[in-house]
Amino acid sequence: MTAPRPIRLIATSRTAAILRRCYRGQIPADVLERALLLLATADGHLDATGTPVPEQHRRRS
Repeated sequence: MTAPRPIRLIATSRTAAILRRCYRGQIPADVLERALLLLATADGHLDATGTPVPEQHRRRS
């Protein structure tokens, strides 16, 4: 089985400015990956280890 192909994203001008200003010298894809993991965890889609949380166990907003 082959791995899924990465999704190509285009950063908005605001996102690009934040990446340049706040994360100078870091690879943008790495910064965005960390941010997405934090968001998915905060939203209840992933647990603290990064494992997906089954839908029936997710927090309701």
